[in-house]
Amino acid sequence: MHRKRLRLRGPLALVTSALLVGAGLAFTAPPAGADQPAADAEQFQQVTLAKGVEETGEPMTLAVLPDRSVLHTSRDGTLWLTDATGETKVSGKLPVYSHDEEGLQGVGVDPGFADNRAIYLYYAPPLDTPAGDAPNEGTAADFAKFDGVNRLSRFTLNADGTLNTGSEKKVLDVPASRGICCHVGGDIDFDADGNLYLSTGDDTNPFASDGFTPIDERENRNPAYDARRSAGNSNDLRGKILRIKVADDGSYTVPDGNLFAPGTEKTRPEIYAMGFRNPFRISVDKPTGTVYVGDYGPDAGAANPERGPGGAVEFARVTKPGNYGWPYCIADNKPYRDYDFATGTSGPAFDCAAPENTSRYNTGLTDLPPAQPAWIPYDNDSVPEFGSGSESPMAGPVYRYDASLDSPVKFPEVYDGNFFAGEFGRQWIKRIEQGADGAVQKINDFPWSGTQVMDSAFGPDGALYVLDYGLGYFNGDEHSALYRIENATDGHSPIAEASADRTSGKAPMKVAFSSAGTSDADGDALSYHWDFGDGTTSAATNPTHTYKKNGTFTATLTVKDPTGRTASANVHLTVGNTAPKVSLQLPADGQLFSFGDEVPFKVRVTDPEDGTVDCAKVKVTYILGHDSHGHPVTSANGCSGTIKTNADGEHDPNANIFGVFDAEYTDGGGAASRR
Repeated sequence: MHRKRLRLRGPLALVTSALLVGAGLAFTAPPAGADQPAADAEQFQQVTLAKGVEETGEPMTLAVLPDRSVLHTSRDGTLWLTDATGETKVSGKLPVYSHDEEGLQGVGVDPGFADNRAIYLYYAPPLDTPAGDAPNEGTAADFAKFDGVNRLSRFTLNADGTLNTGSEKKVLDVPASRGICCHVGGDIDFDADGNLYLSTGDDTNPFASDGFTPIDERENRNPAYDARRSAGNSNDLRGKILRIKVADDGSYTVPDGNLFAPGTEKTRPEIYAMGFRNPFRISVDKPTGTVYVGDYGPDAGAANPERGPGGAVEFARVTKPGNYGWPYCIADNKPYRDYDFATGTSGPAFDCAAPENTSRYNTGLTDLPPAQPAWIPYDNDSVPEFGSGSESPMAGPVYRYDASLDSPVKFPEVYDGNFFAGEFGRQWIKRIEQGADGAVQKINDFPWSGTQVMDSAFGPDGALYVLDYGLGYFNGDEHSALYRIENATDGHSPIAEASADRTSGKAPMKVAFSSAGTSDADGDALSYHWDFGDGTTSAATNPTHTYKKNGTFTATLTVKDPTGRTASANVHLTVGNTAPKVSLQLPADGQLFSFGDEVPFKVRVTDPEDGTVDCAKVKVTYILGHDSHGHPVTSANGCSGTIKTNADGEHDPNANIFGVFDAEYTDGGGAASRR
């Protein structure tokens, strides 16, 4: 995908702090000289299981199977399966609605998988939703056209690892306002009793609230601008942690002890915890039943006495049913003030101890449970051990040591009960020691050499599996990966790297392969085995091979050390169809614009096989970039045209925000270019 950033031209020609580089990203490191936790005595190794967009797509969530295979999802509907040796394939693909953040989100493995091979997927079914953007203003009938759902379904995974799409049993539909951004949530986990937990986002547009709470209930305004209709609504499944018990036929019951007892008027009994903005990642500690949540917060750069607190994000620790405050309170129960978007006047501060939902769109209780403070809220450098920069919490798992588990890669006993927190934008994993009551005792660095942490879970072997998003904006790239982090105190596995001088072209196609970067931390001599995917092999370190027939091939390098430890790496090739070349000629990198502008675009595509390019298949997407993440806002098809940017009202004027334009094209042979 070819992407370009635009500078923001602010009011009165003020220049903002938007990054002025090209496609690369910049991140803030902890200050030089800052105290760092002492290095652990144990050694760990980050083993690559899958890497690159050909093996990850746009990576979203993961789940580890009992045999150490890993399922992970891509937003485009693809479910991937990677076995313990790193062999990756497409398990299946669901048709999905994809606008803004929608698509395939979560994957979960049924506790009885060994017997029933059941898994769960959370996705946006296509339905009959109109194409394009929903209106910001209009009538109820205008908005109703974009009413959709995100769906939790139960599927069977076939014995060969393929997804049995015909086995789908719909479990639960969560309402969604389509055609407008943001916040889907969509993570899945289970407790020791087999109850399924699902996180859902507030499904609310944050871009017209000045970085404060989005509670715009004007009569002609799209309801998607009011989070009280969702996260603050006791009768709505959005902005929640749901807890249900699913039966084999896809029906479900509600376990005792959720936030609202079944039959309570104006409530949904599935709700375990409410008041979340975008609880993008959750994990359940099975011995205690505690739910750990990474909840994304709003973006105000500073508190405003007329509106409320500055932006903050949080790790929440949910030990019992409760209300976690949004959209009335955030962090350690800092309240927002009521605000009339029609007149621009502020009302009183919300009462975190007794919040009231008075929105015209509320279908639930007026009097809500008291707001619970966050476990670890943070903003910029408020938690020194977290460093500073982008704020994007990813709730990881709690480690539980199993003395009876015979696994050389399991984590040490001293880590028992530690919470492993991830940070997408700051690109770290922290090991957090806590007391029995959850009190934070120490925050430790943990070795991580990937990029943006997307999801993580401990496997049946006691190793930590991590999904790395990479550095793309709503697409995978060469940095996207699936890793297994192993305890390597007793020895390391080799590291395999494979590359080629070309990956597409006409037959016969001569390819020079390279194993540069392959290594072994123990200094062991390695043996090399190349499988070119067409029935031929080589034991050379850097072989050359000619593909004589058209087709798609995966060349696999496997290296082995004297102890029998192995590692593999793949190169994906297409013979008979050269990938098209895409260049985004307009807008230019660093071009100035103001939010609300119509920005012209021009795309040039060349394809040696197709010759003539179908401009209707060229897709250009406008993304609102913020630090290391972005929000897709709108898209258009064509080799030229204009895209109207949104009038941003979410971010602080000093925030690192910018426009990103992406262009993509898939040729007649199925080869796609995303430069």
